[in-house]
Amino acid sequence: MTATAGVAAGVSFRRLAEIIAERLAELLGAYVYVTDESGQPIVRGEPSDLPDPPENTLEAEGYSQRIPVHFNGSAGEVLVITMDGQEVVAPRTMQKLVDLLISQTLATTRLQDQHELKNKFIYDLLHGLITDEADVLREGEILGMDFSRPRAVILIQAEYVAPTAGPWHQRYQDPWVLSRAQTVIDSVVHFFKLPSDTICAYIGDGLIAVLKASTTQDLQAWASGEDEEQAQSGASWANLAALKKAAGALLTYLRHSTSGAVSIGIGRYHPGVLGLASSYQDARTALSLGIKFRGHNRVHSLDEVGSAAFVYVSDHSTKVDLARHLLSPLDREPDLLATVRAFLEENCCPTTTACRLYIHRNTLLYRLNKVKLLTGLDPHRFHDAMQIYLALLLRDMD
Repeated sequence: MTATAGVAAGVSFRRLAEIIAERLAELLGAYVYVTDESGQPIVRGEPSDLPDPPENTLEAEGYSQRIPVHFNGSAGEVLVITMDGQEVVAPRTMQKLVDLLISQTLATTRLQDQHELKNKFIYDLLHGLITDEADVLREGEILGMDFSRPRAVILIQAEYVAPTAGPWHQRYQDPWVLSRAQTVIDSVVHFFKLPSDTICAYIGDGLIAVLKASTTQDLQAWASGEDEEQAQSGASWANLAALKKAAGALLTYLRHSTSGAVSIGIGRYHPGVLGLASSYQDARTALSLGIKFRGHNRVHSLDEVGSAAFVYVSDHSTKVDLARHLLSPLDREPDLLATVRAFLEENCCPTTTACRLYIHRNTLLYRLNKVKLLTGLDPHRFHDAMQIYLALLLRDMD
């Protein structure tokens, strides 16, 4: 069989010889050698249930079948050694077996090459290494990715996918890691009922990136009426609640389909294809801070990691956006906003706060409980009060 160098660029002649020798030996229950064009053996395959062949086996041509192989500019022969009493396969059938093994090897290599290209492309996109949107759209189309719909990043860290040390390209090339990563990706595809895995990638360090379509329609199964209202009004961080619900259901599904801890970081939607890099930074920061301060087996987003987001996030605009998001339920409640601000400035003392605002203590408690109901943050709790305080400071500074 002849194969062009372009098609088989990722497979060396020696690697092909190893695959042929190993698989043919098991299929036939015979000894198999592959030689180079000078006739020197380069690999040997042997079935596990037979003893080592005699040293002069190759010299006894009467016991051999020779199948010529031409591959990627190299030539050689496949020698099948059949001992006394073994069934001899017809030469034509043997040639077809060898051709089939070569075809399967090429098909597998093409698939691996596609996965490698896709993973590397998504890695570069999320890490801001591609800065031309036209390049992203062109490459994405070649790799079968649809970037016409708004997408946000879901970042999965699964203990099942054990990261190995070394540079990213070395981690990527680890077959064991890749196999386990693909198992997780297959589970994600099945859960979201996706047409393919093109928008999922293993990006190293045990991390799976999912570029999830994040419109209200795409998240309809997890969106409440309030979520849909926010999306239609263009509210900040619209659809994040639905995205978190979807990720929570995915987390439960992955914990059942894999072993070990699973944690998920959620990135909010940022406009444009290049905005996926910002969504990834959100997800990566949320995942890192969430695991550190809240533990594994949870869904983490910047609005749920507490004051740590205001301390550890370096991008000022992200912190301001987060502050606005946390306080947005109070935008139409000026009395509540003024009340919680006064409460914090009075060191969370109900008595002095009520006096300052000229309201009854019960009215103060009612308003603070309403703040908790609307924002999910309790001004009476230290960590929540600190988060509200920092959000007020950031919003006032902007």
